[in-house]
Amino acid sequence: MDNQFAGKTAIVTGGGSGIGKAVAVALAGEGANVLVNDIKLDVAQAVADEITAAGGTAIALAGDVSKADDVKASVDAAVAEFGALHLAFNNAGISGPLGPLADVDIDGYLSVIGVNLNSVFYGMHYQIPKMLEAGGGAIVNTSSILGVVGDPNAVPYVTAKHGVAGMTKAAALGYADKGIRVNSVHPGYIDTPLLGNLPKEAYDGLVGKHPIGRLGTSEEVAELVLFLLSDKASFITGSQYLVDGGYTAQ
Repeated sequence: MDNQFAGKTAIVTGGGSGIGKAVAVALAGEGANVLVNDIKLDVAQAVADEITAAGGTAIALAGDVSKADDVKASVDAAVAEFGALHLAFNNAGISGPLGPLADVDIDGYLSVIGVNLNSVFYGMHYQIPKMLEAGGGAIVNTSSILGVVGDPNAVPYVTAKHGVAGMTKAAALGYADKGIRVNSVHPGYIDTPLLGNLPKEAYDGLVGKHPIGRLGTSEEVAELVLFLLSDKASFITGSQYLVDGGYTAQ
């Protein structure tokens, strides 16, 4: 641990489990003050408690990232508690309805867009002004391998995650000369609660899509996210980073 984020404050959405939890714990382990945001307060609080028990600093806040007011509340809470905002990992997401486009329920489609895409806009909309006040910052947005390639049975998810990739690049260009870096990460299938309790056959089918021969771990994605949030990545902005075991190289 090198405390590279000492004195910095970070917001992590979807921080109660999976990749979000791994990033929140890792950031705190390297000195950051962390606001753990999740739609479920109990899981967010459990992560915050784990961080504080390990000697770190964190608070938990429940919120629905598809609602602009809830996202603003998370930014306001981080600044009120810790005095400033420097880092954000906009990560919350859902899988949504599956099937051919014409069979997808419209409400299901809108729900995925709300959680996976609109939330990233809301996040940056409220985070960036506070980062400017703090003298700069770094943002990482979670896209997906399906923000790079398509899947005929995951149209809402593909649409949202491609949108995250484009929004990230546009935001990065808008603030590159103002001290704020913005990048996206594109995980392959990761062993997280988002996969649910898949039957073994389905799980093995996902593994088979990755030339490396396994699914990724949340901690492997967290390593990349922390690098992009750190000063080690000071010349990196507007980029998309795959962490996919070779999925998109095929």
